[in-house]
Amino acid sequence: MGYKTLQIKLPTNYSEDYLRKAVHQQLRLNDFSFQIEKKSLDARKKNDIHWLINLVASSPALKGENYRPSPSLDVPYKKRKESVAVIGSGPAGFFSAHVLQKAGFNVTIIERGSEVSARGKAIKDLEENGSFSPTNNYAFGEGGAGTFSDGKLTSRSKSITRERQFILNEYVKAGAPEEILYMAHPHLGTDNLKLIVANLRKTFIENGGTIKFESHMTDIHIKNGHVTGLVCNNDELTPDHVLIAAGHSAYDTYRMLMHRGVPFHTKQFAIGHRIEHPRTLINKAQWNREELPGVKAAEYRLTTKTANGLPVYTFCMCPGGHVVQSAAFPEKSIVNGMSYYQRNGQYSNAACVVGVHPDALLGHTCTPTEILDWMDALEEKFYNYSKDYSIPATRASDYTKKRKSGKRLESSYALGLFSGALYNMIPEIVSKALSQGLKDFNGKLEGFDQGILMGLESKTSSPLQADREQNGQSRGIDNLYIIGEASGYAGGIISSAADGIRCAMKIVTGN
Repeated sequence: MGYKTLQIKLPTNYSEDYLRKAVHQQLRLNDFSFQIEKKSLDARKKNDIHWLINLVASSPALKGENYRPSPSLDVPYKKRKESVAVIGSGPAGFFSAHVLQKAGFNVTIIERGSEVSARGKAIKDLEENGSFSPTNNYAFGEGGAGTFSDGKLTSRSKSITRERQFILNEYVKAGAPEEILYMAHPHLGTDNLKLIVANLRKTFIENGGTIKFESHMTDIHIKNGHVTGLVCNNDELTPDHVLIAAGHSAYDTYRMLMHRGVPFHTKQFAIGHRIEHPRTLINKAQWNREELPGVKAAEYRLTTKTANGLPVYTFCMCPGGHVVQSAAFPEKSIVNGMSYYQRNGQYSNAACVVGVHPDALLGHTCTPTEILDWMDALEEKFYNYSKDYSIPATRASDYTKKRKSGKRLESSYALGLFSGALYNMIPEIVSKALSQGLKDFNGKLEGFDQGILMGLESKTSSPLQADREQNGQSRGIDNLYIIGEASGYAGGIISSAADGIRCAMKIVTGN
């Protein structure tokens, strides 16, 4: 069998038959098969938007090239007596548990929320009735924050090829569309993710794993640099290894760990607002047309730097999505974005944030506890503007002029908007930088200043980072690993899951 790599340019609404004919024209063969390696949208010229397909064709008639599949993750199995407790069932928690189970460990996942169907009911109750559940919300529950998101599977990390391939393959086994294996910007959508995390859980349990839902780790016992026990809902566990994947919102867990001597330090993170536009406005700005057959919705990613060097950027863009209330605790208010697989909602949204260090926000060298207290106060402040989960909003064009928007503001946000002087609701160092960034973005993407800025976006990443050894262990504690977004070393589904896998493999190999 011979192989040949090809790149084929195709119209956006091509059919499978059209693709096969295009491969045939390049090979001049009738007996062949092919596998898509990468599919990306080339929209550099708005009058010639097309798909670029990289594929590997195979045929007995071909000579020359050898096919080299993507490197795979090798998880060595042996029967072990050691037990592992993983705190959190998000991407980092689940995939670390999954790898350790495959390696022969006895693994228990501790999840403070419920399984995904109960979590979905609680979120529906929040959006329809404003009833907040501290157990099941957009931050906590089976699958972590990523379950109710756009489900983007991209990562800028260049050194996680094996881990990324493993993650994508496991998602496909659990029901994800196979296109995630080759799309340049793959995503799952929250509708797919709810099914996928349930299937992953079923497989994990069938293979002997244990998941304890509605089980909250409230304390950890550490003696002589070694975790000796965990307290979860007044039940004590004594695992040999502990991996904490609590996510970026679990401030109560951060505080408890620091109180018990687990080391953290502050780091740069980002705050700002969520911005939303009509989906057709973004489509037209990116494609010069309101719809493009064969493509769901246009994406964008914008970055700039202010005169004083602060980065301003968009993050977690949700094409055809919804803005949602993602507070983790009662009487706090923060926003995030989510979308379904089809990305066919009326609006598109993204975080619009400023990268800043906690020291700059507080005006002095601050401790990890101080920035958590400051963040709590800011999130409470946004809730107290309305004493419910309606959120302040203003048009981007008014934000840059430091004024309220007088016109009625339409949005995907289910719990209501009210016109507010959003510019004055966050620290001036942030609002001033964001205002400069918005002006720059409007020059890069036509109509950007027509968007509505809303609420507080404060969870793009954690303001803290765990002190870790090179092997991933928490510094000074030989059997504790803080992983994923909780660690401050990862952000998003893929990088968090990869961080969990890498730390799990350190336990497996002993390196």
